[in-house]
Amino acid sequence: MKRAFGPSHRAGRGALLALILLAAPALAETPIPHPPRGKGEHCVADTAFMRRNHMDMMFAHRTEAVHEGVRTEKFSLAGCVACHAVKGEDGKPVAYASEKHFCRSCHSYAAVSIDCFECHKSTPDETAKTANASERQDEEKLAAHLREVKP
Repeated sequence: MKRAFGPSHRAGRGALLALILLAAPALAETPIPHPPRGKGEHCVADTAFMRRNHMDMMFAHRTEAVHEGVRTEKFSLAGCVACHAVKGEDGKPVAYASEKHFCRSCHSYAAVSIDCFECHKSTPDETAKTANASERQDEEKLAAHLREVKP
């Protein structure tokens, strides 16, 4: 059986082609996100891998930390926020409400709604850094003390 394409089929193809040609300039001008680099030499994993898998890594970290009690800094939200913090005009890190926020730059582009910052801070926790430094000093003092008392 031979198919016959009539004038209505050609008109449909023409309309589709016209739509593509009209939409092409708008698509070409769609800005892609350029998130700022982190502060360190490199991310906790390859950049391309993190762009594709960061959510899975954060979910896995959450499961380990909350359900299994294993707490590490790798793949922690606080670590990501501390390394990728973007400073505003006042010199202070911007919150997720700002379009300049590292996470927001891609999530807005991809129309992804996240709820991480309903509970977690979207800016680095300066007191945590101080506490961590203090804890490290305490650990170093304890290690030195143990070296002195052990024969």
